[in-house]
Amino acid sequence: MAVSFLNLNRLNSELRSGMDAAYARVMDSGTYIMGAELEAFEKEFAAYSNVSHCVGVGNGLDALTLLLRAYGIGEGDEVIVPSNTFIATWLAVSQCGAKPVPVEPDAASHNLDPSLIEKAITPRTRAIMPVHLYGQVADMDPIMEIAGRFGLVVIEDAAQSQGALYKGRRAGGLGHAAGTSFYPGKNLGAMGDAGAVLTNDAAIADKVRKLRNYGSTVKYEHTEAGYNSRLDELHAAFLREKLRVLDSWNAKRRVIAKKYSEALRETGLTLPQESAGGGDVWHLYVVATPQRDALQKFLAERGIVTVIHYPKPPHRQGCYVEYSEISLPIAERLAGQVLSLPMSPDLTDAEVQEVIGAVKDFFQK
Repeated sequence: MAVSFLNLNRLNSELRSGMDAAYARVMDSGTYIMGAELEAFEKEFAAYSNVSHCVGVGNGLDALTLLLRAYGIGEGDEVIVPSNTFIATWLAVSQCGAKPVPVEPDAASHNLDPSLIEKAITPRTRAIMPVHLYGQVADMDPIMEIAGRFGLVVIEDAAQSQGALYKGRRAGGLGHAAGTSFYPGKNLGAMGDAGAVLTNDAAIADKVRKLRNYGSTVKYEHTEAGYNSRLDELHAAFLREKLRVLDSWNAKRRVIAKKYSEALRETGLTLPQESAGGGDVWHLYVVATPQRDALQKFLAERGIVTVIHYPKPPHRQGCYVEYSEISLPIAERLAGQVLSLPMSPDLTDAEVQEVIGAVKDFFQK
């Protein structure tokens, strides 16, 4: 049986009638940018995330970049980032003219290790940007405690964690502000690029609203050197439909993750650890093994698609050659061992069992 990593066509087809109605609303409205659908989605997602303000923007990278700009972070400043993350986390810092300062992850969770943050702080440090990787929330309480002592801003990269909980609180509302992505493959995904900023700080929300729209809140009056980064009406309408099913889809992800974890416990894989409280939303189910490449090849031969998140850490990318001499052994080891198994709320039990059986066969051969 062939098993896709993520079949968006099949997943989105579950919502076809609602998505068609959303399209019709936008088409009939005659307003395609900065209209009623965006306003409604911003209110609904802010309420869902338990924050006061949501500001829709063009994508997740822009969400982080505009937040850093809104906080006045730029040339000469430093921002602490995870060494193990998608490169957008670093790029947002670089695009503001600031310097990413990498801190290694906790080897078990793959998220930023709070115990290593303090030694990375310098007089130039302005912010900490934890990432809720794979849909599992970073350990935010100690991060916020450190930030409070040093007067730092905490900006969550919540691109992979829509709906995730940390001690009963939603991801995106745990720091001073958060940027999230609605890239199609996310737990809450649009039909193209889209993103948002979340915060309880009215002044920061207003600044981002201005920056996303050419530095303007009044037409043809531009008080900031802003961007064109607006979440359009059609994506907002689609996201409103998907937000209605986000919790149920996340619940299905948890069921699949539990099946994987229970069935693969006795294999040679290092399995992801569920966070205390069970608030993970399993954007990805990431295993690790020194035999990663052989396992991926074996699964591919069985028709099972897997993905490596991520095969090369940011400090080993060509755009960050200035970090090439830095050793970040945990991030480098993970890059050589991690493998993401198929994970989507529409996976059938037969497909999940096919993946489980194939992984077991690999370790028993």
